[in-house]
Amino acid sequence: MSVFSQITEYKKVLKQMESWLDKASAHAEAKSFDVNVLMLSRLAPDQFAFNRQVQSTCDAAKFAAAYLSGQKAPSHPDTETTIDELRQRIHSVLGYLADFQESDFADAATRKISPGWLRGKSMTGDDYFHQASIPNFYFHAATAYAILRHNGVPLGKMDYLGAIPIQD
Repeated sequence: MSVFSQITEYKKVLKQMESWLDKASAHAEAKSFDVNVLMLSRLAPDQFAFNRQVQSTCDAAKFAAAYLSGQKAPSHPDTETTIDELRQRIHSVLGYLADFQESDFADAATRKISPGWLRGKSMTGDDYFHQASIPNFYFHAATAYAILRHNGVPLGKMDYLGAIPIQD
C-alpha cells in the first residue's frame, strides 16, 4: 500500500472517530450524564485517557503525512478538554490531510525521518511508516474505541471499520 493510500485510510478512521464522538454524545444524553466525563476515562491506570488517545491518533496521522512529504506538521497543543474540542482537532487534521497528493510522497520510502522521540537518531521513511506510524495510529484509534465501548457507548465493529467496498 502506498503512503498516499494509507493517509486516505487514516482520514477514513478519523472520520469514523468523529462518528464515535456523535454516538458518545447521544449515549450520554440518553443516560443523563455529561459526555465530557468520558474525556479522562481510560482502560488501565497507566494508560492515556480518552482525550489523549484521540489526540495521539490525530498526531500519528498528521506527522506521518508531514514527515513522509518533508513538510512541517501543524501544531496542536493537546489542550482539548471537551468532546467538541476533540471534534475540532479531528477536523483540523482532516483539513491538513486533505491537501496531500500522491506526488507529495514520491521519495517517502528513502526519506530520512528524525521525529523528536528518536532523540537525534533517524530511520528511513519506509521503516518509520511501517514500523511506527501505522501501528501507532491504529493502537491509539482502537484504544479510544475500546474506552468508549468500555463506558457503554453502543459501538459495533462496523462503527470502527466504516464503509467497506463490498461487491456482488
